[in-house]
This record gives sequence, structure tokens and C-alpha cells, in this order.
Amino acid sequence: MPARHAFRAIAPEAAGMPLYRVVKRALLRAIESGQAPPGQALPSETELAGSLGVSIGTLRKAVDELVAEHLLVRRQGRGTFVATHNPDRFLFQYFHVERADGLREAPEVDLVSYERHRCEEDAAQALGLRVGDPVVQIENRLRLQGKAVVHDRLVLPAALFKGLSEKRFAEREATIYQLYQSDFGITVVRALERARAVAADRAAARVLGIPLGTPVMQVRRTALTFGDRPVEYRVSTIDTRHHDYVHLLSRPTSRHE
Repeated sequence: MPARHAFRAIAPEAAGMPLYRVVKRALLRAIESGQAPPGQALPSETELAGSLGVSIGTLRKAVDELVAEHLLVRRQGRGTFVATHNPDRFLFQYFHVERADGLREAPEVDLVSYERHRCEEDAAQALGLRVGDPVVQIENRLRLQGKAVVHDRLVLPAALFKGLSEKRFAEREATIYQLYQSDFGITVVRALERARAVAADRAAARVLGIPLGTPVMQVRRTALTFGDRPVEYRVSTIDTRHHDYVHLLSRPTSRHE
């Protein structure tokens, strides 16, 4: 059912910013707090604009930005919903490896290892933790067209993922980010990535079945939730002999362009 009691009239005169941004902030607060949970429909434009005390045009501008940021999704004839993490969103927004001929598909994921660790320096810096803090470290092998292409090492703050076990992780029904969202209330909203060329280390060579020292691409990703709070540090080592890292760069367009 729509979130009919999550929104209250705003006080734009105290905000010191354009009115649509005040509306956007109010919508974000409702999503982040769980008042408007993933998968739930927002009230109609008329009802929501009335609750917030703004025009429909102002509301639409705020919603447009949240749709462009993949936090809301419009469904033709049904309304606007709080976005959920699903395989299509993962493939579009967070998985950028495709075969050199342009074939892109969801990878098959094999769990290689699941361990409790003490946080090392690189992950501590990315996650805002102290060296030695408890973390969960996970290694995955991602296969495309039946061949090992990506070695992922994930580091998760143990304090954010209490109750996560190897069994729970391995038996998830959908993507890793959907598990974060559905089981731990953690929504990944964006990610910061840094890429470089490196030589495959022993772990990557073993998982990918390539010679030690093979040239590979390494992508270090920090996944962020609301307020740009880091929730996952991931190092992806990619065998680029037959696959590319492809990321479409664009700017959001308004509904009137």
C-alpha cells in the first residue's frame, strides 16, 4: 500500500535552498528511515504534493532526480515506487563487465571463501574503520559464458551485518545488494570506484586460472548508503583478455527534454 503517513508539510523558508531540493530531502528522509520502504508505492502526485504543501511541478522535479539516481522507479500505469535492488538494476548500475563483442549478462557467482577477519589498512581507510576492527571478508568467483572472469574480495563491517553467516550469504535468493537491503536494511545508493592495471597476485591467479603476474584490471569499489556512509569495500580483479569494463557516462535528463 502507498506510504500515506510518511510525509508532512515542509518549511521551505528555513531551508535556504531551492524548494524542490527541500522536497527531495524530505523524500530521502522517508526512504532512509524506512517510512517508505523498498518496493512500496508512493502516494499519488496530488496526494503527496498536498501533504508536503508544494505544487505538483515542484514535486515532479524532486522525483525526477530520485528516479535518475535509481532511488525511485516509475511504473507505467501503476505509479512511483521506492526502488529495490534486483538483478536488472545490478546489471545496469553496478556490473560493468561484458564480452568484447558487447554481450552483457548476469554472472554466475561461486563462493570461494567466507571468513571473519581483522580490518586491514586499505579497507579501514575506505570503510571509515580502525585497523583491526572486526570485518567479514568474502571471496567470490564470477563466471561469464562459463569462464572465470572476475575475482571479487568483499570486506564488510561486522557491526553493520550482525547475523550474517556463510550459509545465509551462500543461500541468498538474489543479488548481494538485495541481501543487504532485505535482510539488514542497508540500501546501496551509489559507489565510488578506482581502476588500475596490475599484475595478478596469487589469489587472483588461483581463482581465475591464469598465470601469476598476468596483466589484469583491478577495480576498488566503496559502496555507499544514504549520507555517503560506506558499507562495503570490494576489490575486483578482472581478466580482460576477452572482456571489457564498460561504463556508460551520461547526465540525467528532465522529463521535458
